[in-house]
Amino acid sequence: MSDAQGPARSGPLTALRVLDLGTMVAGPVAATLMGDFGADVIKIEQPGVGDTIRGLGPFVNEEGLWWTVEGRNKRSITLDLRQEAGQDLLKRLVADADVLVENFRPGTLERWGLDYEALARVNPGLVMLSVSGFGQTGPNAQRAGYDRIALAFSGVMDMTGFPDRPPVRVGVSVADYSTATMGAFAVMMALYHRDTGGGRGQHIDLALYESMFRFTDSMCAAYDRLGMVRKRTGNVHQAAAPGKTFPTRDGRYIILTISGDTLFRRLMQAIGRPDLGEDPGLATHEQRWRRIEELNQVVEDWIAARPVDAVGQALDRHGIPFSLVLSVEDIFRDPHYAARGNLVTTQHPRMGPVTMQGIVPRLSGTPGEIACAAPSLGQHNAEVYGGLLGLDDAALAALQERAVI
Repeated sequence: MSDAQGPARSGPLTALRVLDLGTMVAGPVAATLMGDFGADVIKIEQPGVGDTIRGLGPFVNEEGLWWTVEGRNKRSITLDLRQEAGQDLLKRLVADADVLVENFRPGTLERWGLDYEALARVNPGLVMLSVSGFGQTGPNAQRAGYDRIALAFSGVMDMTGFPDRPPVRVGVSVADYSTATMGAFAVMMALYHRDTGGGRGQHIDLALYESMFRFTDSMCAAYDRLGMVRKRTGNVHQAAAPGKTFPTRDGRYIILTISGDTLFRRLMQAIGRPDLGEDPGLATHEQRWRRIEELNQVVEDWIAARPVDAVGQALDRHGIPFSLVLSVEDIFRDPHYAARGNLVTTQHPRMGPVTMQGIVPRLSGTPGEIACAAPSLGQHNAEVYGGLLGLDDAALAALQERAVI
């Protein structure tokens, strides 16, 4: 690629140009996922401010590590979209883009004359992904939404935790990251339709809460047909009997989840209780769920009486799915993570080597790569505005003096 197109890249999306107007996680990470597979992602940030995630710790040499992970494979330019000159520059960039990602409050881009209809007049092939807390329509559309709010509104948090305690959030921003993944998927569908069905782009309206709501499996159907309201059950789940987070003798935790009838019989053989495996009163999962506490106690007693290595070996011999609960320290030492290349060390120009999550998913023919470190704010202004839009140094200086860039 030329300088106007960014550094040379590989991957299945190298012909794609993405304008990332988002902040924080859900919108920008959708763009990061595309960048991981070769797309030229141009991160557009407010002059002097930048993406909010830049200011969130922890920090190394005053560089945010979260930004270092999610800003990878992007070029950064600054642009004040509140100014008419900034709006004009964005439209010039849109003319040569495939995708625009934004997560402003609904109505913001319309007020600036940058709504999808206006941008599609510049580039009819543009695919625009709009991420918001509650969507572009509906009575809550103007309400701000974040990860934990989406977990609450989707019904997920009501089911998460122990029955005698308040609902709890998942330990990572799961609504943000789920929405980012669904957003990238939606963009790929829209691009496929554009490129095979007539050349026009479209607008994607994606809400944080809707991504999580889609993942609530049988919650709605069970309520509709059976009146069931799923409640918090801690580490016990209706689809696993036996199954929970079992404490080990050495103070760790091991996860088992058993649903299939054959798998249950194999587990009983592994723990030396074949009698339970042949018990006609435990032949089906429904029967076993009615005796969940009894079965979990049998398994817990067996695990607690043995070294964790012996537990793992016995379960492996009988083909039982399980995992120790791993900390990040465990992950850095784990041979499976090493064999899969899940941890990748990149070179950052200001903080040195940084190890982070590698590329997912794994494509055999066109794998992704971490081609460049997360950029500093406005690092590529000259490269993009000069190389892509043809602005000379004097024009750039004038824009900078007016705080447009």
